[in-house]
Amino acid sequence: MPRALRFFSCLALLAGLVLTHASASASVVRVLTVQGAISPASADYLLRGIAKANADRVHLLVLEMDTPGGLDTAMRDIIKAILASQVPIATYVSPQGARAASAGTYILYASHIAAMAPATNLGAATPVELAPAGGQPDKPVPPAKPGGPADAQKPAAPPAGDAKTRKVVHDAAAYIRGLAELRGRNAEWAERAVREAVSLPASEALKLNVIDLVATDLGDLLKQLHGRIVRLDGATVTLDTAQAEIERTAPDWRSRLLAVIGDPSIAYILMLLGIYGLIYEFSNPGMLFPGVVGGICLLLALFALQVMPISYAGLALMILGIALMISEAFIPSFGALGLGGIVAFVIGSVMLIDTDVPGYGIPWMLIVPVALASALFSFFVAGMAIKARARPVMTGAEEMIGAEGVVLEDVAHEGWARLHGELWRVRSAVPLKRGSRVRVRARHDLILDVEPARDDSIKED
Repeated sequence: MPRALRFFSCLALLAGLVLTHASASASVVRVLTVQGAISPASADYLLRGIAKANADRVHLLVLEMDTPGGLDTAMRDIIKAILASQVPIATYVSPQGARAASAGTYILYASHIAAMAPATNLGAATPVELAPAGGQPDKPVPPAKPGGPADAQKPAAPPAGDAKTRKVVHDAAAYIRGLAELRGRNAEWAERAVREAVSLPASEALKLNVIDLVATDLGDLLKQLHGRIVRLDGATVTLDTAQAEIERTAPDWRSRLLAVIGDPSIAYILMLLGIYGLIYEFSNPGMLFPGVVGGICLLLALFALQVMPISYAGLALMILGIALMISEAFIPSFGALGLGGIVAFVIGSVMLIDTDVPGYGIPWMLIVPVALASALFSFFVAGMAIKARARPVMTGAEEMIGAEGVVLEDVAHEGWARLHGELWRVRSAVPLKRGSRVRVRARHDLILDVEPARDDSIKED
């Protein structure tokens, strides 16, 4: 009987621990923070964070966001993960002064709960990376009074531009409208945000049913969400966030590494280091270190560039420019190849990132110093090569012609002489006395043809 009592006591204790753990897990609110452009690195961070939140069955996942926009592919991957999540996801535009522009607006619409801090804004969701360059300008849209019903119901103006641009805008408008209808938010304004690039502050967004609530901070957000009912795949979940434990998950080393490599400026520098490292290795076989470092940098750059909207024409111009500047060092053209290389390199650098998405692109403050450094190096090497060509020959068979030395023995036809501190076999058409000074006329393998020098008064000790 005592054994059975102890057994049931342990079983009850174990069950209590399991229930306590389950209760604690159910009250956890996990927070992921996204700042800056939506990129493959931030998408990787959010996708793994959402997957882990579902595996841990947290009560609520909050995405704190401050973004100017980002890449379409990364945005759609994040939205797919949000739509498939079995855990309620609240996107919160924070802190004050933050924004959820472009791609951030789509993510806000896709979330189960959309919230903003005061003095924040959202909108401007037109896909700009394929926006028309040139052509007919967009038709002006007459201003509307913000906050009124007419502003929400005003029909969207048709997009201007070529057929490709219209297809992209129509696709984006249909996409965000579908997200709005899924979450029961203002679909008309969402479509205007895509077609007309309009924006709203947090207070107006709340009035127009674009977002669900405005909260001053995370604590205020959880307080307002307490007791709120959220739909998940037909089921309903009542949020219990009054006494929730807040758990922040920062990006790990992998996400931070991807964020660094994925920066266009860093990728640009890595690519140049890789190209120059390999060129130096090929020019000096056996150095190893430049080749190893160059190969690693080039592979990292290619990894970063393959997830960016790259212009291959720009990349080709950059490579051509580098080749021309290096050619100037080996084939001096008095600046023609070097100047052409600089022009091609700068134009290619500007064209390399083929997008207007905020946060993507190579700044002039980086392009100009790199181009000038490459040009100075190229012209420096070219100048050294020209100077070397103008200098007299110092070594080799050619340098022996005209050299003077001293005969070491009487020479009737062939004998020995000292030139440049070396012993050489010499032959002469005229007899020479020991100690006579001679000058080299020609060389035949290891025999030198000599003739008496004008001043033959030097005697060999």
